[in-house]
Amino acid sequence: MDCENGADTSTSKRKLCRLVALSFALLCILQATLNISLRLPFYSSDTTTTPDCEAIIKNLTKEEDIKMNELARYIQQGWIYFKHSLYYVSSTENTWNDSREDCLQRGADLVIINSREEQNFIREFKNRTWIGLTDAEKEQTWKWVDGTTPTISFWYIGEPNNVDGGEDCGEIYFYKRENSWNDAPCGRKNVWICEKNL
Repeated sequence: MDCENGADTSTSKRKLCRLVALSFALLCILQATLNISLRLPFYSSDTTTTPDCEAIIKNLTKEEDIKMNELARYIQQGWIYFKHSLYYVSSTENTWNDSREDCLQRGADLVIINSREEQNFIREFKNRTWIGLTDAEKEQTWKWVDGTTPTISFWYIGEPNNVDGGEDCGEIYFYKRENSWNDAPCGRKNVWICEKNL
């Protein structure tokens, strides 16, 4: 709408133009007032109670940059990011203990599965895979590598069954099914997945 158009001189259009202009001016005044009132606490003369916001923002930005650089470095090394964790999938096979040792050398540990989403993510690799679960310390008392007991489990039907008394390490075996965990001899060679929490 052109408020300056001489051809259109009706009273109602002029009133509408004035109303729009007045509303815009009031919004500008309101915005300026809010900006000033919200910034006042940051520019208070009492520096003992008001944090140095610029320093905080710089620190947060620096920390964020460090985390992003670290994440990029891991991804370049073949790690995969999923839900606040990094995962490394081996390209070779090894025993459970040697697999765990490899993870520890990478600053991680064998994967600990804490949710259905994570279970389904791990199954996507479609391999017989070591996970960080063992009952080597006490038979049928399954623990994760961090010493915690599983809060959720995905054992296949009839598992764990400790066939021949020597199945003390957890693996994903039946990867086509959600309930895919199996107990297996720790000396078997599988691929493995390391997990590193960010």
